[in-house]
Amino acid sequence: MMPASLNAYIFISVALFAIGLLGVLLRRNTLIVFMCLEMMLVASTLALVAFSRFNGTMDGNVFVFFILTVAAAEVAVGLAIIVALFRRRQTIQLDQLNTLKN
Repeated sequence: MMPASLNAYIFISVALFAIGLLGVLLRRNTLIVFMCLEMMLVASTLALVAFSRFNGTMDGNVFVFFILTVAAAEVAVGLAIIVALFRRRQTIQLDQLNTLKN
């Protein structure tokens, strides 16, 4: 079995990023938008790991650990904000969350 080439990894990374971007732009549910943002983050980490592997360095892998740390904090804060918005407004639809006042 042949190992995957760099082009295959980059193609998958670009596809994941494009799906995430389309989800952010087209969807109106806050949770779906949040998941699409996370998918875009995963696509960028996949590209970093692929470039790191094919260059023979560990630089990309080190960046991935930092990205995972930031992503964990982002998930905790993001989900807390979504839960607070739902408790306050009783909806998670972005169309209905467009005002700053009550």
